[in-house]
Amino acid sequence: MIRRLLSCLAAGALLMSGGAAVAQEQCDADPIEWGGPALANGISVYAMEWSPFGASEWGWETYLPLIQQELGTDCAPGSPRFARALAEFQYARGLPATGWFDAATFQVFRGVWQERRPFIMGRVRQEPCPDPPPLYQLGYLVESEEHADRLTRLLRRDVLDAYRELVAAARAEVPEIAANPELLQIFSGFRDPEADAARCARSGNCDGLRRAVCSPHRTGTAVDLYVGHVVGLGVDNTSPASRQHMSRTATYRWLVKNAGRFGFTPYAFEPWHWEWISPTGGYVGPPSPQ
Repeated sequence: MIRRLLSCLAAGALLMSGGAAVAQEQCDADPIEWGGPALANGISVYAMEWSPFGASEWGWETYLPLIQQELGTDCAPGSPRFARALAEFQYARGLPATGWFDAATFQVFRGVWQERRPFIMGRVRQEPCPDPPPLYQLGYLVESEEHADRLTRLLRRDVLDAYRELVAAARAEVPEIAANPELLQIFSGFRDPEADAARCARSGNCDGLRRAVCSPHRTGTAVDLYVGHVVGLGVDNTSPASRQHMSRTATYRWLVKNAGRFGFTPYAFEPWHWEWISPTGGYVGPPSPQ
């Protein structure tokens, strides 16, 4: 079992670094001090049994792009440099600086990522659910921006402008995205709360009505982007295999590294879900035109 996992680690090292030509001597630095944690991480990234969001999962590869971005390294999880960067993160946040990935460390990562979502922090503070934006703030997507799997029509105008800038940059920088116009299309944008609640009541798949009644999509600042999918599964299928597949795509990895340039922050559990944050740090829209 261990031999097979180590073989997978060696074969997947390039994938885990997002295809980047990471200087091997940099990633292999301090092998004596960090070799043990590196070996453990290289195994657990595929084999750790845990429940980060309630349901059981194997390994933590799905979250690796976000973790690497947070740590500021493209080194593979089985490298000493990754272990050292992880230990530095742990130390800075009052955790044992072991360099070993574990569930407790992930919960701190998760908290850091959630704190960057103003809508979620408003719910943590038990603030009232925000009203949908007024009509003057909403703009229509064009046909090429909508994904056929689930059509959406509206997004807040300032968010739509930022989305279009993001897509233009992605198509200029990533050959995979430039070659496939389906990638980064929106399959969910602004969702009217009443219609969303009715849909969830019919389908019964939206965490009761709580998520529908107070969803980030009601603000017109949340977008669900097509980043690829497993054949036979939906574009927002939440099974571990589906989400892992999405996290391996060049599209998702580009978003993790670059979406912040355009004001978007991710939701760790859903590779397709991104929320726009205004320059003021919230999600309040522009004032009414005079």
